[in-house]
Amino acid sequence: MPAPKADGPDFASASLPRHLARGALGFGSLAGAVALLPYAWPVSLALLPAGLLALRGCPMCWTVGLVQTLSRGRLRRSCEDGRCRITPA
Repeated sequence: MPAPKADGPDFASASLPRHLARGALGFGSLAGAVALLPYAWPVSLALLPAGLLALRGCPMCWTVGLVQTLSRGRLRRSCEDGRCRITPA
């Protein structure tokens, strides 16, 4: 049975290795963009959007996606009588 769809934005990946690979590519591209700026600024400018695209916009978006990927299928939110709780699935 698939997990219910959340109401808010979903930054999770299909699997943890895929999400970690995106993070390595994104953070590596951003670090390369900063490191290469004094030596090869055109390459640096090309790496910057590639890194942001891999992280889906920002490092915080990637971090939220990591938490969503880790908790997918393990936690369930239930709301009763105006009170919401997170319980193990």
